[in-house]
Amino acid sequence: MTARVLVAGIGNIFLGDDGFGPEVVRRLPRHPDTAVRVVDYGIRGMHLAYDLLDPWAALVLIDAIPNHGVPGEIRIFAPEPNASGAAQLDAHAMNPEAVFASVRALGGQLPRTVVVGCQIESVDERMGLSEPVEAALDAAVAAVDRVLAELLTTAGEE
Repeated sequence: MTARVLVAGIGNIFLGDDGFGPEVVRRLPRHPDTAVRVVDYGIRGMHLAYDLLDPWAALVLIDAIPNHGVPGEIRIFAPEPNASGAAQLDAHAMNPEAVFASVRALGGQLPRTVVVGCQIESVDERMGLSEPVEAALDAAVAAVDRVLAELLTTAGEE
């Protein structure tokens, strides 16, 4: 069976740099592997939770991350489920930890999860990314491509 990977862009486009996830998803080229599904969830946390009830080998969250480095810095990490440090996944209007809890409450299991995040500069009420976050978009697209290549290889071996 082919490994299935869900790529989820999350964030609020009306809160400046919080729109990072949706903007990266918009720039991702159509993936040649039909097992990869790319979706801009925006702030629709319950939609993501229900989609995670389907069997996925892996989840790639693309999100803005506050207070963890220099604005525009791209980080790739695996979130700790139920960890006290879950604040690094704050999506302002769509909290991934709440989504994960909803999946568990609905009887689902979370797939292996990798976050491709970008340190924000501002989440003021406005449309458009700050200059450093905008400048990081190409690097974020490349990071998602690398993560997908690794996940498709390792998930296929399991």
